[in-house]
Amino acid sequence: DGSRKRPYMIHRALLGSIERFFGVLLEHYAGAFPVWLAPVQAKIIPILEKHQEFAEKVAKKLTDRDIDVEIDARNEKIGLKIREAQLQKVPYMLVIGDKEVESNTVSVRSRKDGDMGSMDVDAFVEKIAVEISSKV
Repeated sequence: DGSRKRPYMIHRALLGSIERFFGVLLEHYAGAFPVWLAPVQAKIIPILEKHQEFAEKVAKKLTDRDIDVEIDARNEKIGLKIREAQLQKVPYMLVIGDKEVESNTVSVRSRKDGDMGSMDVDAFVEKIAVEISSKV
C-alpha cells in the first residue's frame, strides 16, 4: 500500500553484544591489554621476605592513585615470579631488593620495553598514572 511501516527484527544470539565485545578485545590484544585496560597494571615482586614491607608501601602509593597492583609474595625464585608475570601479560613488573629498599627505588621491567632500570618510586607512580590517564 506504499505507507510507512515500523520494521520488526527478531534477534537471537548465543552471546550478547557485551560478550562479543570482550571476545573481540581479547582476540585483538591477545591478552596483552594496554596499561589503562589491564586488570593488573603492575605486579610488585619482592626478592626476599624482608622486602615485603617496602613492597606494601609501594603498593599503597600505587593504589592511592587508583592503579591496580598485586604483590607476588610467594616464596619462589625471582626468575619464576618474573616469568609468570610475563605469561600473565602484566604491563609493569617492579622488582624490589636490598638496593631498591635503601635508595627508595624500584627496578622496572616493562612487558613492552623490557628492563627499564631503576626508577624513583614517586617517578614511576607518576609515569604510570600519566600513561593510564592518557590511554596510550
